Amino acid sequence: MTFYAIGVNHQTASVELRERIAFNAERLSSLLSEQDSQSQLNDLVVVSTCNRTEIYAMTEHADILLNWLAQTNDIDVNQLFNHVYRYDNIQAVTHLMRVASGLDSLMLGEPQILGQVKSALSLAKTAGTVSSNLNRIFEYAFYAAKRVRSETAVGSHAVSMGYAVAQLASQVFSHPEKLVVMMVAAGEMNTLVAKHMADIGVAKILICNRGRERAEKLAQEITPFVDVEIIPFDALADNLYRADVISSCTGSLHQVISYQDVKTALKKRRYQQMLMVDLAVPRDIDPKVEGLDGVYLYGVDDLQTVIDENLAQRRQAAVEAEVMVNQLATQMLTQEKIQGASGIIQHYRMAGEAAQQAELEHALQCLNDGQDAAQVLQAFSHRLTQKLLHPTSILLREAAQAEDPEQFEWMQEHLQDILKVQRQPKHKK
Repeated sequence: MTFYAIGVNHQTASVELRERIAFNAERLSSLLSEQDSQSQLNDLVVVSTCNRTEIYAMTEHADILLNWLAQTNDIDVNQLFNHVYRYDNIQAVTHLMRVASGLDSLMLGEPQILGQVKSALSLAKTAGTVSSNLNRIFEYAFYAAKRVRSETAVGSHAVSMGYAVAQLASQVFSHPEKLVVMMVAAGEMNTLVAKHMADIGVAKILICNRGRERAEKLAQEITPFVDVEIIPFDALADNLYRADVISSCTGSLHQVISYQDVKTALKKRRYQQMLMVDLAVPRDIDPKVEGLDGVYLYGVDDLQTVIDENLAQRRQAAVEAEVMVNQLATQMLTQEKIQGASGIIQHYRMAGEAAQQAELEHALQCLNDGQDAAQVLQAFSHRLTQKLLHPTSILLREAAQAEDPEQFEWMQEHLQDILKVQRQPKHKK
């Protein structure tokens, strides 16, 4: 069986095509459960996110994977062909490690993909489509991803606005778990900020939006992870004092948070520090707020500068991470080969021990019959040596007769190295 990885991602296919071949968990679970032991495709894991759909499988024919992907999504296989990448064995292992480590992501080093790959493996296990060999490859990929995360800086720098705001809050405040965060507007940008804030474990998120419906939608998305309260937009100024962190992105043509609003809030807070992030263009927060003691004000340009610097650092770290992944993939394949050879080695040793036992019994019988001990031992040594060397002699003879001379040269070279080691004199104690 060969380990294959085939799929499409943000680099090879348009959003429209990726949408057509994406799987949700329920549908994928049903499809995988249909694969039984008689099927040619019964050892696979499917990773499906907004940026990629990939199949990792142990099979004899990669074309089966492509056909399955096309048929299950009612797409002509020829339409997929020019957008699909295909890897096997060490290239497939390396690709899986790169994906799990965030090296193949749209946002270099993004951490979410590892959890998504783990979820894909768990779903496939539940459906019964993961062999011990396939599971071992995935577990090693997770080990590689952990090494990349812990030993390189590829994922340690904020490279998205939402992530940057959350990291900024963690730097300004020593106890993120005590923070109250206010989202002024519940659009796409603040939704990302809110999710990242929930990820770092803040105490509470206040959502202040002009329309309640959108605020409730955001609240539903983050409520399982953090305490949420929706406040009316016209009560924004009155509630500013409650927030340690304020992220504003309304799209309004006018400022929605004035200098006086923040000054009043600071007084109510007894001048405890506030982090204010203005993600809006035009700006939501009066720039003069930056002059107030205890207020840290960051705008889009400030964050973008940090993000650009961090992205450059991630790219530099990614070079080191790529080397590590390639080394780990080679190491894993070497271990697999050694493990595959262990059965043959064990059988070979058992055959040698059986030959030894047979010759020993023969020699003992000769001694019991009264034959000369020196001649018996000499005969025992000769017969045992002949039996042990016979298989190697046959292999050398066949290698010498083969059309490819490299096979014989390799065996000759390594046998000479082994014999040199065996001939080295032992040091006397």
